Amino acid sequence: MDDKTKTRILGVIERAPQWLRNDLAAKDASARARAEEALAAMLVDAIGESQAADD
Repeated sequence: MDDKTKTRILGVIERAPQWLRNDLAAKDASARARAEEALAAMLVDAIGESQAADD
């Protein structure tokens, strides 16, 4: 993974909304799963943008 991709991923995590952070730490498995899926989608989008910028 290159530095640009790492920077984009870190940016996504830094900008993650509070509800997402709370749900990632929730005891409720369904809330955690929704938050994990949302974070994964945000990361996929950021990585896709990074790769598109490299092309």
